[in-house]
Amino acid sequence: MRFTLDTLLVEVPASGIEEARRFYAARPAGRGPTGLRELNAARAGRPEPVRAEPPADPELVGTGGSRVSVRILTPTTGLVRGVHLDIPGGGFYLGSAAQRDVRNRALADTLGVAVVCVDHRLAPEHPWPAAPDDCEAVALWLLDRSETRFGTSRLTIGGSSAGATLAVATLLRLRDRGAADGFSGAALEFGTYDLSAQTPAGRRIADEYFLDAYLGHVEDRTAPDISPIYADLSGLPPTLLVVGSDDVLLDDNIAMAGRLAVAGNDVDLRVYPESPHGFTGHPTAVARAALTGVHTFLRDRLAEAGG
Repeated sequence: MRFTLDTLLVEVPASGIEEARRFYAARPAGRGPTGLRELNAARAGRPEPVRAEPPADPELVGTGGSRVSVRILTPTTGLVRGVHLDIPGGGFYLGSAAQRDVRNRALADTLGVAVVCVDHRLAPEHPWPAAPDDCEAVALWLLDRSETRFGTSRLTIGGSSAGATLAVATLLRLRDRGAADGFSGAALEFGTYDLSAQTPAGRRIADEYFLDAYLGHVEDRTAPDISPIYADLSGLPPTLLVVGSDDVLLDDNIAMAGRLAVAGNDVDLRVYPESPHGFTGHPTAVARAALTGVHTFLRDRLAEAGG
């Protein structure tokens, strides 16, 4: 099979493409921290999260002796049609669930779902496997308690950037427990799936500090729990992959879509034009189109789940 990038691009009105070009031309290209001092400065300089209305409810959840901080937003209508497990990104060393409140409020009210956002532990204070341990604990809690807590067992999962990586790791852990079919769909935005620098895509980010912060103690970074591109990917739910055409992780996402498809999964890869890493968090028409697509995908997966 041969294809070009043009065949993968989502059709966006010309006005939206031109708007994106202007927006990114005027916006300085960002870069991640290059060491602990810069990381601490970046953390200190992050603005306070914007409050959602109605606000999220912080809670500690888990099964057994494990307790993980989450933020829960339920639809203002009160009727919950499903539950979405959201995993925030930030290179495994930045970010918080609170910074997703406004976006998750929109998701909750648009789809009529409860959104449970994981405030997983961050590196380098808590390197791998702390973050996937936290995400797995919340996923298991939902599988066990969703019906009694929210009145529905229909579940989806998703995340952005590092959050997408963690979402796949969580599904693989659940699959190995025989529980992956508890989630009816996964929406993954510009994840990084090779953290080992062994693939061409992985080598493009090989010098990023987040790898040392998260994995400095790990000798083999091809472990599927770290780099899902190397996993047996069979038995996963229908998956949407969203990425921008100007994302450094574009090749990573194309490769992951191919690996998921070869493993027999239902895969939908959507590449959005003129858009870099993290674009769904930016105020552009392309971002709005991508988020509308994510909402539609999740709505369809929840409807197909029934129950």
